[in-house]
Amino acid sequence: MTEDKTKRLGRWYFGGVAGAMAAVCTHPLDLLKVQLQTQQQGKLTIGQLSLKIYKNDGFFAFYNGVSASVLRQLTYSTTRFGIYETVKKQLPQDQPLPFYQKALLAGFAGACGGMVGTPGDLVNVRMQNDSKLPPAERRNYKHALDGLVRITREEGFMKMFNGCTMATSRAILMTIGQLSFYDQIKQTLISSGVAEDNLQTHFASSISAASVATVMTQPLDVMKTRMMNAAPGEFKGILDCFMFTAKLGPMGFFKGFIPAWARLAPHTVLTFIFFEQLRLNFGYSPLPKASN
Repeated sequence: MTEDKTKRLGRWYFGGVAGAMAAVCTHPLDLLKVQLQTQQQGKLTIGQLSLKIYKNDGFFAFYNGVSASVLRQLTYSTTRFGIYETVKKQLPQDQPLPFYQKALLAGFAGACGGMVGTPGDLVNVRMQNDSKLPPAERRNYKHALDGLVRITREEGFMKMFNGCTMATSRAILMTIGQLSFYDQIKQTLISSGVAEDNLQTHFASSISAASVATVMTQPLDVMKTRMMNAAPGEFKGILDCFMFTAKLGPMGFFKGFIPAWARLAPHTVLTFIFFEQLRLNFGYSPLPKASN
């Protein structure tokens, strides 16, 4: 009998691999998002910023910090996907999980992923923002591991977790928006008979989840980026960063929203498409239930 590949389960590390592959594809958009968010005055559009980066530093400047972006996904996404998928498999499989259980599980997985991924996230933000700084102020990390070593040596080990609270809060919302909404939308489409477990369904589910996640996370994303890129002592804490951002007006919390969505949508779509293809081609079939 031919095996039904749609019944295959993903392995715990597929999410990290898929996230890293997607990060390489979407890194230029992530870099633009970070640089727009750290502008003190909202003067440059995404097109103007892209042209400025290209003229000043060349095409490869769009890939500044790509090693840190990959490191972040290998820590952050491996943790959150691994926990979400592993725990979900341990729950009763006789009927679909209610959405609130998916959301709670995604929130817990996101919290763990956010904490584990903070060092990589910090290096990622700094490397992406480096080309925007005057040459004398640039940190010039050679790669992600060099960034981690230098932060530890120059600023102390705990500095690697600067912005951890903000990053973890954002990761909770992001994982709820991405994983639980993706699962729910995909399940609804398939169970209603509107769609099958195929590429088109994965695309529709993931782009819908990306839209939800962007709206949920953008205010925290802006503050997290500011705190991680801040000079020592620039912000006293989250409240201080919040007040500073609030002074820029309500839209200050949504700086870079369009590039954030433009980056998150393809990143989410690619992550889930890569994840589903890994599951379908390299996943494993669930063990048959033991008969009484």
